[in-house]
Amino acid sequence: MNTTLKLLPVALAAILACASHANAAQDNVTTLSNFHTTGTSAPVENVPQTGPTADALRKNLSQIKLPPGFKIELYAVVPEARAMAIEPSTGVVFVGTRKNRVWQVTDRTHQRVASDVAQFAAAVDFKVPNGVCFSPDGVLYVVEQNRVLAFPAAQFFGEGGPDVAAAVVVPQGKLIPTQFESFNHGARYCRIGPDKKLYIALGQPWNVPPKDKLPELSKAGLSGIIRMDQDGKNREIYAHGVRNSVGLDFNPKDKTLWFTDNQVDGMGDNTPPGELNHATKMGENFGFPWYGGGKVRTADYKDETPPAGIVFPQVEFAAHAADLGMTFYNGKMFPQKYQGGIFDAEHGSWNRTTPIGARLMFIPVKADGTAGQAEVFAEGWLTSTGEYMGRPVDVQTLQDGSLLVSDDYAGAIYRISYTGAK
Repeated sequence: MNTTLKLLPVALAAILACASHANAAQDNVTTLSNFHTTGTSAPVENVPQTGPTADALRKNLSQIKLPPGFKIELYAVVPEARAMAIEPSTGVVFVGTRKNRVWQVTDRTHQRVASDVAQFAAAVDFKVPNGVCFSPDGVLYVVEQNRVLAFPAAQFFGEGGPDVAAAVVVPQGKLIPTQFESFNHGARYCRIGPDKKLYIALGQPWNVPPKDKLPELSKAGLSGIIRMDQDGKNREIYAHGVRNSVGLDFNPKDKTLWFTDNQVDGMGDNTPPGELNHATKMGENFGFPWYGGGKVRTADYKDETPPAGIVFPQVEFAAHAADLGMTFYNGKMFPQKYQGGIFDAEHGSWNRTTPIGARLMFIPVKADGTAGQAEVFAEGWLTSTGEYMGRPVDVQTLQDGSLLVSDDYAGAIYRISYTGAK
């Protein structure tokens, strides 16, 4: 969750100061899309994987509680680690951030620990490249605050320095109307669906949007999830009434979309609940801004009639725990109980009197395709004195069936494996 921020006008001086830099960055992407070098001389940033930081992170993991038979280890030191995308054939992990870096994490010996972590596509000037996802044929998509890029064979081109093969899917300033760019809810999330389309969650820039802005937000797909062809064509709004989703995945059994959503702030410590939602068809409305979370009405829209057929969440999470990344577990390493279920990363509250969250939840999925009771799977990043030692953001499954967990506060990726009897 983010603070309640209002859109602020951008000073003309700032625009002029940034214009030449932005144009140069766009020119770099155009050059790369033609398979030409950019002449970028800045060195590629590499993150040390040994030393005091790595040692301290490993020590902190001793306080994480897991079910019997599971263990957690440091996989990589990755600053600001947010959404993760695992390349299908090599297992190279690409990691988005809320700043200006995308990281390439490589385990060269397949010992399930990173050999090196390097800046990806240093020639590209990224802006909030939080969303990363792979197509089945190995194209990496990076969804920024207001642009979408594609990188074929990213794991190989990324080894050669700052220049990589790139393509523009959605040009800068065309993903959302530029007047809605904001510090608030600008971190996108993406997945390639079973229909081979690119799905993108678009958070809107307010805690609760003004009524006069709602039509324009809805038309653009903000407060919703959009989808498009992988070349950016045939864009359409798939789901409406979504405040700020930063986690989505498709059930491999029935191909339907599930996603987390963060509830409205400022309504009290214990209300409204966070959400895990299930979309079964295009065009469904999930209630925001008429509902702040679950079936709790917002003060701003309490006298307004909600759209017909609101879809309420499958699971209501603890208020303000900030449920972000989620994934269906499709591995074979974990016991049968977990196979086909959902792992969910709770980032942790920022404005609750007593902090809550900073843990992983597990949600079983029943045979009829509905969710069972959520339970805590991993916790300990939030101490008994209310201090955050880490804040989980995303969860993804490695090819061996182990689970990767990103942490943007500690700047790390952890690996959870199972060694007990199944």
